[in-house]
Amino acid sequence: MIRLLPLVLFLGAFAPALAQPAQPLTLHQVMADPDWIGPPVEQAWWSWDGRRAFYTLKRPDSIVRDTWVVPVDGGEGGERVDGPARADIDGMQAAYDRGRTRMAYVRNGDVFVRDLRNGALTQLGRGDERAASPMWGDDGALVWRVGNDRWFRWDPREDVTTAIVLRTEEDPAAAPKEDGLRELQLRLVDTLRVERERRDAQREQDADWRRADPTRAPAPIHLGRDVTIAASALSPDGRYVLVATEPKSADKGQGGRMPKYVTESGYEEFEDVRTRVGRNDPVAQTLWMVEVATGQAQKLALDALPGIDRDPLADLRRSAGQEPLNGVRAVRLEGQGPDVLRWAGDSRQAALMLHSVDNKDRWLVTVDAGATSPRLRHRLTDEAWINWSFNEFGWMPDNRTLWYLSEHSGYSHLYTSDGGTTRALTSGRWEASAPVLAADGSTFLFVCNRARPGDYEVCQVPATGGEVREVTALDGVEDFRESPDGRRLLVRHSSSYVPPQLAVIGVDGAGYRQLTDTRTAEFRGFDWLEPETVQVPSKHGAGTIWGKYYGPATMEPGREYPIVLFVHGAGYLQNVSDRYPNYFREQMFHNMLVQQGYIVLDLDFRASEGYGRDWRTAIYRQMGHPELEDYLDGIDWLVDTRQGDRDRVGIYGGSYGGFMAFMALMREPGVFKAGAALRPVTDWTQYNHAYTANILNTPAIDPEAYRVSSPMEYADRLQDHLLIAHGMIDDNVFYRDSVMMAQRLIELRKDKWELASYPMERHAYQHAASWYDQYRRIHELFERALKTTEDRN
Repeated sequence: MIRLLPLVLFLGAFAPALAQPAQPLTLHQVMADPDWIGPPVEQAWWSWDGRRAFYTLKRPDSIVRDTWVVPVDGGEGGERVDGPARADIDGMQAAYDRGRTRMAYVRNGDVFVRDLRNGALTQLGRGDERAASPMWGDDGALVWRVGNDRWFRWDPREDVTTAIVLRTEEDPAAAPKEDGLRELQLRLVDTLRVERERRDAQREQDADWRRADPTRAPAPIHLGRDVTIAASALSPDGRYVLVATEPKSADKGQGGRMPKYVTESGYEEFEDVRTRVGRNDPVAQTLWMVEVATGQAQKLALDALPGIDRDPLADLRRSAGQEPLNGVRAVRLEGQGPDVLRWAGDSRQAALMLHSVDNKDRWLVTVDAGATSPRLRHRLTDEAWINWSFNEFGWMPDNRTLWYLSEHSGYSHLYTSDGGTTRALTSGRWEASAPVLAADGSTFLFVCNRARPGDYEVCQVPATGGEVREVTALDGVEDFRESPDGRRLLVRHSSSYVPPQLAVIGVDGAGYRQLTDTRTAEFRGFDWLEPETVQVPSKHGAGTIWGKYYGPATMEPGREYPIVLFVHGAGYLQNVSDRYPNYFREQMFHNMLVQQGYIVLDLDFRASEGYGRDWRTAIYRQMGHPELEDYLDGIDWLVDTRQGDRDRVGIYGGSYGGFMAFMALMREPGVFKAGAALRPVTDWTQYNHAYTANILNTPAIDPEAYRVSSPMEYADRLQDHLLIAHGMIDDNVFYRDSVMMAQRLIELRKDKWELASYPMERHAYQHAASWYDQYRRIHELFERALKTTEDRN
């Protein structure tokens, strides 16, 4: 094993810097390969006995992720696990039996069971296929799947594993479809008839023997050749399988073909890429209750779900000259395995999370084993769209009550429902996320941001309701794992200049111990500028816009500073928090800009994550409008409170941030003197369905929403300096977006713009040379457009 030096760590070890770096920063430094910073702890989990913590780190100058181990109660620092010692690594996603005496996990695609009483390890298979979704039944049996078409059930009492196979083909034992010609041959030729009768008798005898023989596996289940299996879940007792199917013939739309110019072969190569929004909706799914013993499949009846026969887009369809939907809306499961289909431990009922294909409704339902009529536990409806997040649910130990997250109140909170009574366990203008039912079933642990939107802690609440308590006081909790005995937590946490690290703390909040500090000595040696968390007042009715401000420790009296505004990507992402930012390079770039006389503001504009449903959906049918208002308010705030120069404002960002740079320069010409649009969306009709149709519906239904949200529609108003930069093998926002904008600007005869292309970069750049070149261009743009002669001197 390779060993790290012992760490002497304490709560103050990651204390924030208070002043700007004394060391002059260069683009070469801040855009270098992030190995110079030190790797973040990417994943962390417990050993079976709770004495050690495993975690993964990126290996320097490599894409390999190594597993490391560290004792949680003190001792030497972390060690890299290598060679034969890797056979002792416990799996990171453990499933515990009802008595918490055994845990099951998947490692390298194989299923293992660890006895927590003595550490004995049992491997239940060895192969190249990838097992997933292990789950214990109350009877002590374990089930898991390989793909969606094969399930396995291990009974430890007999030490036997049974396979349940789902096939998308016709049952060869089924009677042939009626055919006059066939029947004529059987009537006229006795030999054909006799041979058929004997074959049928043989099949029936084999089936009888299989059913009567407890040592035989169930017969394969045939679902028909016209479907594909989207998801499935076997009941722990092995009697029923819930299956979601899609029509095999469904038209999923025309995909694209992306050229690759720099290749090992020396020839142009092409890569298949996604479809565009509206080029066929997500495929509707049908749910089936399948009895394993007989192979009989019964369709679940969903037509009684409340609101399923309502078309929430009826008015928009009429405006577009279309007829509203008639009948029930199509539904589907958003995900696979236990995330969307969960059997109770006693196998008596299952829970399903159904989404309408238009994503305006979500139904959490339960269905009895062998039944076909689901019962509603919770319906969430949203005139904009159901969030991509906060869809977790699960069973309480009584196998009767469900817990789930919902934005029903406007913020994500934790609820329970026994089918008659619904109880809110948390409430308030904050969000609960990533809930885990504690080992003893008496409390829930979850991530919360109660103090302010960007302050994340581990919280705890009684499972029957009561006071919410913060377990940690770390400000930047990323996630956590409960120990096998339920007494302690492994917590990944971070801060502005500390990538995610690992600590241990008692569930009672006592016994905190820091376990890792993976930063390099060089990175730790910088006195980084700690961003100031600020609240910008909205002049557009939005209340407070949270932001991070970067500026000099001491402002020069009477001086007006050029302004740089940063726009984060994704839209639904939070960058104003106490966590290590996704945009750590940009944060260092902002340090450098401050050293060179700029002030910088980074906002969590409307659409951002962490602020509740209304903030998230403010952009519905009008992308680029509320967000721009927030940045205009940011300019006012900088001018009024931080000596910002209104006449020297630049803006930049990537992906959604690149889209917003376009909207800023093109919808408010003259306000922003320079902008850099990196890997930008230029027209939302070119983006994917899953994201775009939620916010803008589809182009056929809501063309006006696409028109007002398209930078292409405003390009004629561009008058200021613009840099467009894009990776040419970007399979998320296609390079074609930037090419189309370039052609538009050429035809409009615009000047003061340029396009930088990066032949070997996808959406997330991977090469330091490209990062450097892109930010060199951004820096030169701001120096050229925002600095006065006096500033440069």
